Amino acid sequence: MDIIKKSGTEVITVDIQAAKDLLTLGHHYLDVRTEAEFKKGHLENALNIPYMFTTPEGRVKNPKFLEQVMAILGKEDNLVVGCQSGVRSVYATRDLLDAEFKRVLNMGGGYIAWAGNGFTVKKSENVEI
Repeated sequence: MDIIKKSGTEVITVDIQAAKDLLTLGHHYLDVRTEAEFKKGHLENALNIPYMFTTPEGRVKNPKFLEQVMAILGKEDNLVVGCQSGVRSVYATRDLLDAEFKRVLNMGGGYIAWAGNGFTVKKSENVEI
């Protein structure tokens, strides 16, 4: 478990095995990748709320990210946040903690590490926002 401190908020990063165990215990998995990335493959029962969008100018932060998360999840819910490789999810986790979400963990290595370890993935049809 790694602790990354940015902007006064401690982001706790767990490895994929710990994340898998937490998901088995009922934690929600928040996938913050783009919809296109999500459709190529994702964790089972994942909620997809992109933290960033791809535009012609590059990636830009989703201005409604927190609003979209709060419409579905409560600040007391147990969350594991992941992305493609573990970078965007650190920023998303920090934003959630700054917004007073209490139980949020970052999944280190992201989807690439999850799939690379042979853990179950699904294609397309899942919960998307």
